[in-house]
Amino acid sequence: MSRDSKTTSRRSRWFELRYKPAGMLAFMLHRLSGIGLVLYLFLHLAVLSRLRGGPESWDSFLALVRSPLFLVLDGILLLGVLFHGLNGLRLTFIGLNLGLRWQKASFWIILVLSIALAIWGSASLWLR
Repeated sequence: MSRDSKTTSRRSRWFELRYKPAGMLAFMLHRLSGIGLVLYLFLHLAVLSRLRGGPESWDSFLALVRSPLFLVLDGILLLGVLFHGLNGLRLTFIGLNLGLRWQKASFWIILVLSIALAIWGSASLWLR
């Protein structure tokens, strides 16, 4: 087996979620949401720096923020923030030896709760 096929095989196994235990899935989603939030922070600062251009920049910014694509991205951001924050609280409790028996169940509850709250929050953004 060549080195390229080994690397491709490892990469594809990383993204194969069917046989991953809940702890590994929680770890992967927590890391991905954290990386996404850091990238969003840089994007947010870059967009806000455009506002130094005066009122015409502000008007173009508002038009961009109210576009459907931006509202979908806001929903994804909301999901990332909710999951990362709630999972961080779960990890804090586990680190304090609280709720060790319910690690798996608490992960699934937090995932479902994050998705439900993100749908509710996204719906309220769309209906404004």
